[in-house]
Amino acid sequence: MPEPIHRADVPEAHRWDPAALYENEAAWDDAFRALQERTAEVLPFRGTLADGPDRLADWIALEEDLTARLGLLNVWTTMASNVDADDEAASERADRVRALAARLAEATAFAAPELLEIGFGRLRAWIADHPRLADRDRWLDRIERDAPHLRGPEVEELLGAMRGPFAGPSVAHSTLANAELDVPPARDAGGGEHAVTQSVIDTLRESPDRELRRSAWTNYADAHLARKRTMATLLATGARQTNLLARTRRYDDALAMTLGPLEVPRAVVTELLRTFEANLDVWHRFYDLKRRHLGLETLEGWDLAAPVASEPPVVSYDQAVDWICDAMAPLGPEYVAAMRRGATEERWVDRAPNAGKRMGAFSTSHAGSKPYIMMSWTEDLGSASTLAHELGHSMHSLLSRRAQPYPYQRYTLFAAEVASNLQQAMMRAQLFEERAGDRAFELALIDETIGNFGRYFLTMPTLMRFELELHRRAADGGDVSADGLNALAADLFGEAYGPAVRIDRDRVGSTWAQFHTHLYARFYVFMYATGIGGAHAFARRLQDGVPGAAEAYLAFLSEGGRTPPIEAMRRAGVDLASPEPVQQAFDVLRGHVDRFERLVDAGS
Repeated sequence: MPEPIHRADVPEAHRWDPAALYENEAAWDDAFRALQERTAEVLPFRGTLADGPDRLADWIALEEDLTARLGLLNVWTTMASNVDADDEAASERADRVRALAARLAEATAFAAPELLEIGFGRLRAWIADHPRLADRDRWLDRIERDAPHLRGPEVEELLGAMRGPFAGPSVAHSTLANAELDVPPARDAGGGEHAVTQSVIDTLRESPDRELRRSAWTNYADAHLARKRTMATLLATGARQTNLLARTRRYDDALAMTLGPLEVPRAVVTELLRTFEANLDVWHRFYDLKRRHLGLETLEGWDLAAPVASEPPVVSYDQAVDWICDAMAPLGPEYVAAMRRGATEERWVDRAPNAGKRMGAFSTSHAGSKPYIMMSWTEDLGSASTLAHELGHSMHSLLSRRAQPYPYQRYTLFAAEVASNLQQAMMRAQLFEERAGDRAFELALIDETIGNFGRYFLTMPTLMRFELELHRRAADGGDVSADGLNALAADLFGEAYGPAVRIDRDRVGSTWAQFHTHLYARFYVFMYATGIGGAHAFARRLQDGVPGAAEAYLAFLSEGGRTPPIEAMRRAGVDLASPEPVQQAFDVLRGHVDRFERLVDAGS
């Protein structure tokens, strides 16, 4: 494996396009200072929103303009700081944006209490009668939904001001993991050294060289274990902060504070975990089959991502774009053309696995920006799948922003993971069909498929169980020490992997420390599992040619935040309030495991 390149050596075509937002750093600095100065425009509105519909319309226009400008500043710093953790200037700008966001939240906190004083009846009359407030019903519905959890002006101002300081644990954990983690090089069977960075760790763990896998897996885990006390302190502090916010806002608990704004019933989480636990046998069966296929007495932690394919294909970026576009053809030529332009011409994707790039992948955007993607391209089916996933997010953002006015452009995370997982499901199904009978390719595709399902249908539900217990312990004075969290994670992952896997309790137990990108996001992890369930349900409708399925799905993507996500998906033909889509996705997984068993038997 080649060494990760320095950021300065990344070709421009493989980078995101920062100039589409700001011509250079100086332009960003000018925009930042201008927004800082404009926060003073908020003060004259305090105590005046009841003056009439024109005054309220003026306030909404100002608040949304300031928020949009802040969003663009944040997109720029998010991309700049995450593609190169060693870029201290970019990290400093990200800190400045967080501070400005907290300052703006504090300054605008008076508005919600004032709106409550005006009263919803009067506000609805203004909306009905005043053209400048037209199409604000859903906006007001959200405020009314959250009204029981809003506090008085002084408390709201304090909560706004706390946003900056409360980001501290997440930022510190990210800095430790992405910029200061001391991971020794991994060694392959021939004694060669390989740098272990966040951008290539997954590729190393998927190597056919067992010694390289072992070395990379253990070195990476041990580096986290060396920082486990600090990381545990940060994570426990984050959980205590979330619990404090939930109490302050009069929610039953932290999970309720997450689900309320999402408009997702608690039963969705309960049923997801019940369905996950009821289907653990499929994972136990898969890992036993994998153990047999690899000829091992037992699977070790470094074998979990071992390839089952002996000849995995090398996949170029352009080939992956073609696969994704071909798979998404049922959504029409306009959708496909926009996606292709973004991936190949408009520089949405920052794809080089350069040193200093943070782990994982994401899509980020705001009104007026391109839907940028950060990922690390490693020329394999896993990279193709990741690109499909993130392009799904980006197309969701693109369609939502085209269709909706500013207050309704942002969709919830609960909806987001449906759009991303659908593209993976569609690409995967098409490749299985096109390459049926090509055992080597099918085995490589099994690696990608099970890797993706493993992340979303094993790791994420297990982390959800972990996160729920973490918040319970943080609330009740339970054990949130590093050793306590390691023991909890080791128990949960041991249950998920089953008897074919030997659990190294310290190293497997450190998995929580390796997911700082998720565990500070307030139960985001469960939405991956519901997302893959919804995605496969929509994919089946598209693959079966259900009349109107494509139009209904595009309407869902274009709905943005105008409609509660469960209602929007139900209109499009999938009910995620029911456990059926998740169970059906587990049935799809069982089919893939059956396919794997047939391929294993055919090669015996």
